[in-house]
Amino acid sequence: MRKRLALIATEPTAADLAAIETEWPLIAAELDVLDAEITMLYAEDHGGPSPLDWRRLRRAEARVTRAAADLSTRTDPHRAA
Repeated sequence: MRKRLALIATEPTAADLAAIETEWPLIAAELDVLDAEITMLYAEDHGGPSPLDWRRLRRAEARVTRAAADLSTRTDPHRAA
């Protein structure tokens, strides 16, 4: 028997949007890593990744680490200490 899911027609709340805004630097950094990884995959068809491709990937991974560390040190007023 197949269950039907109810449609949700609500918009994101201000708190939802604030949470996304807070996490956006990490999200953007993760997207940069994904983009660098895709570039590396395509480079395999053209003789392999260049030193610049590797450098781009390392820098993107470092940005994720910095963004995650920064996000973890921020205090959340809604979270109990």
